Amino acid sequence: MNNTYTSLVNQTFHFPQEGFEVSDEGYLEFNGVDIKKLIDKHGTPLKLTYLPKIGMQINKAKNMFAAAFKKHKYEGQYFYCYCTKSSHFSFIVEEALKNNIHLETSYAYDIEIINRLYQRRKINKETFIICNGYKQKNYTSRIAKLINSGFKNVVPILDNKEELQAYKRSVKAPFSLGIRVAAEEEPNFPFYTSRLGIRAKDILEFYVDEIEGNEDKFQLKMLHIFLNKGIKDDIYYWSELNKIINLYCQLKKICPELDSINIGGGFPIKHSLGFEYDYQFMINEIVGNIKKSCKKAKVPMPNIYTEFGSFTVGESMAHIYSVLGQKIQNDRECWYMIDSSFITTLPDTWGIGEKFLMLPINKWDNEYHRVVLGGITCDSHDYYDSEEHINEVFLPKLTTTDKKEAESNKEPLYVGFFHTGAYQDQISGYGGIKHCLIPSPKHVIVEYDKNGKLIDWVYAREQSAQSMLKILGYLR
Repeated sequence: MNNTYTSLVNQTFHFPQEGFEVSDEGYLEFNGVDIKKLIDKHGTPLKLTYLPKIGMQINKAKNMFAAAFKKHKYEGQYFYCYCTKSSHFSFIVEEALKNNIHLETSYAYDIEIINRLYQRRKINKETFIICNGYKQKNYTSRIAKLINSGFKNVVPILDNKEELQAYKRSVKAPFSLGIRVAAEEEPNFPFYTSRLGIRAKDILEFYVDEIEGNEDKFQLKMLHIFLNKGIKDDIYYWSELNKIINLYCQLKKICPELDSINIGGGFPIKHSLGFEYDYQFMINEIVGNIKKSCKKAKVPMPNIYTEFGSFTVGESMAHIYSVLGQKIQNDRECWYMIDSSFITTLPDTWGIGEKFLMLPINKWDNEYHRVVLGGITCDSHDYYDSEEHINEVFLPKLTTTDKKEAESNKEPLYVGFFHTGAYQDQISGYGGIKHCLIPSPKHVIVEYDKNGKLIDWVYAREQSAQSMLKILGYLR
C-alpha cells in the first residue's frame, strides 16, 4: 500500500528527523520519548515538556556564535540571555540556568522571580539581568532595589527618555544603562515605527543632554534592538541591524563606556518537517557585519547579547490529543474532533493563525485523507485546518480494511502538536477560567534523573470543575 500516512511523509520530507522518528511498533517518538507509553500512563489531553531540549538549544546557539567569533576573529564576548516571558515556569527557567546563561525581564513581577532564583542559589549577583519593557513605578522601583542590594549587572533598558529620572531618584549605587532603539516597522505593518524604544535620531542628543558627564552615577553600556519579524535573511532585517551598528559606532566615539549591542531574540523554530533555516549562516553574517562596520569606523567591537525565548523553550513541549470521533458534514469536509480545545490550549492558532508541527502518534500504516481538526468548545473558530507547509491537514483514516491493521485500529487516533513551549500557557492563562470551561490538560515533565535515567512526573493534573467554580464564586 503506497497511500499510507508513512508514504505521504516519506514522499514529502526527509524523515526521520532530529527529534522525530517512528518506533518499530509504529508509534511516533519525540526526542526519544515513548509518547504512547506516556499516553497509556497519563491519558489525554496531555501537555509534555522535555526539559533536556532546553540545554540542547542553548548550547547549539553558544557553539554557533563561538564558531562565528573564531571565523571572523571577533574581539567581543557573547552573552546568551533567556527571555522569561516565553515561559516563566520555575522548571523551565532553572533548567535554562544550568547552562551558564543570563536573564531578560519584561515586567515588575519578573523581578520577584529574580529574587526567588537568587534565594534558591540559581543565580548570583554577577548574573546579567536585562530589564526591558515600558516601565511603571512598580517595575522601576524593583529594579532600583535589585541594584541597591548589590546586583552588579542589572541593566535597565530605557524605553523612553523619562524613564531615566526614576533611576536618578532611587538608585544609590553606580549602575549601567541600555537604550532600546525604536525600529522601523515592516512596510505592511499598521505603524511606521515601533512603539517600543527611543527614536534613533534622538539618541545622540539624549545621551549628551542626560547621560554624558554622570559617569560616576550611571553609564550607557548597551544599545538594544528587537524586530517583530525576527532574524531573517532579507533587506529589512539587514537594514535595521545596520542602523543600530552605525549608531553604536557614532556613540562609541563620544561614549567610551558603551561596549555592547543587544540584538534581542527572533530565531525561528521548527513548525514543519519542511523547516529550513541556516542558523550558522545568519550568525556568521551578523558577526561579520558588526566587525566590518566597527573596523571601518575605527571603534572597538562590542559584546553581543541575544535574548532568545521561543528558540530556548519552544521546541521542548508537545500537546497530545485523542480524536474522539469523526463527523462528515458534507462531501468535502471531514472533521476529527479532539478531546480539548485549540483556543484554550494553543491560543496562537486561534489568535494569530500560528501553525505548529502536527503529526499523528499512531496509525502511520493507515491510508490518509484530508481532515479538519475541531476542538470541543461551541465556538466556530475552534479548529485547525492547515499546516505551515501546505494549506491543508492530512491524517490517517481512523479505520482500515486491512486485516493486519485491525488490531491497531481498536485504539483511538492520537495527534501531537509539537514545539508548543513558548507563550501558549501565558496567553491562555494557566490554571484560570477557560472558554466553555474546557479544563487545562494534565502537564507532564520528562527529564533525566541523577543516574541518567529518563523519568516523567506530573507537574499539574487536569484542571477540576471545583477549581473553576471557586474562581467563579460558586464555591466559598
